Amino acid sequence: MRLLDQDPINGSMRVQIETEDDIWHLFNVLETNDVLTASTTRRDEKASDKLRAERAEKKRMTLSVRAEKIEFSDSDLRLRVLGVITDGPQDIGQHHTLMFEPGETLTVTKERWRETQTERLRKAVFESKRPMVVFVSLDQDDASVAVLRQFGLKEIASIRSMRSGKQYAEKETASGYHDEIISKLSSVTEEGMPLVLLGPGFEKELLAESGKRVRPDIFAKAHVHHTGQSGMAGINELMKKGMGANILRESRVASEMEAVERLMEEIGKDGPGTYGPDHVAKAAAAGAVETLLILDSLVREKDHDIVVRDTEDQKGNVIIVSERHDAGRQLAALGGIAAILRYKI
Repeated sequence: MRLLDQDPINGSMRVQIETEDDIWHLFNVLETNDVLTASTTRRDEKASDKLRAERAEKKRMTLSVRAEKIEFSDSDLRLRVLGVITDGPQDIGQHHTLMFEPGETLTVTKERWRETQTERLRKAVFESKRPMVVFVSLDQDDASVAVLRQFGLKEIASIRSMRSGKQYAEKETASGYHDEIISKLSSVTEEGMPLVLLGPGFEKELLAESGKRVRPDIFAKAHVHHTGQSGMAGINELMKKGMGANILRESRVASEMEAVERLMEEIGKDGPGTYGPDHVAKAAAAGAVETLLILDSLVREKDHDIVVRDTEDQKGNVIIVSERHDAGRQLAALGGIAAILRYKI
């Protein structure tokens, strides 16, 4: 994401969406009654009723829309904002839907920006420079190809080796299995994007050897790790343990999962961990919070600036956890807000 302009007087920020992850960040920042200004298309109001009935041609124009409904689709990674037109060349007061995807620019105007919202955009600008991570989690029977985005893991392909059948010789089946995985990776990886191969047994090492022969540009710097499970469960196992290359440890999702895992350990052994809005607020006010964990959906619904400010004033760390991975679901079960403490209170 690029921050193009900021006007603190009228509370507006102009940003450019650079990656699909930026769309997720915007979704978590936008609220109803925000005014969004962007280039869009709408049918010409000067067209006759007959032409309107026949679906008159749309024209490009700049409109400002006061948001009433905000939707994020993780299937096509688009942001939809439905609201009433407040400014523009036509149709003031009528409803319009703005659609946002990478490459587009918009201005967001709020009556008041929360600290958590401005911090989220600041981190989005920084993190957009980091490459995504592609995982292949496999054993000799099945492989899952998944992409790590800033809002969570997404499985994009599931591939079977067909080794249990008797149609093919073992060598031919293994070669076809690896070829299919490599073909899928060729369509999703980009230069500089880390690749992690993981799973039980030796299939990951065999894939790494095949890949370096066929697509050295993709596999030359692949990271290979052993896990007790394959599939998506294996990827979650790898990330929860904080294993892997620096890119894993530095990624937003990995840090969220590690923090929640540590929280659960502290709670399980009656250590310095707490959860629930009242307990966390008291701990933050006392300066006892080392790491504050807040579910992103909770941040969208309620202002938590006070507990965030209390934590940061005492040099505590604040992590906004995505609801779209296992760690987020664990945090949701605790009420959406928790803290790892410096000491028990």
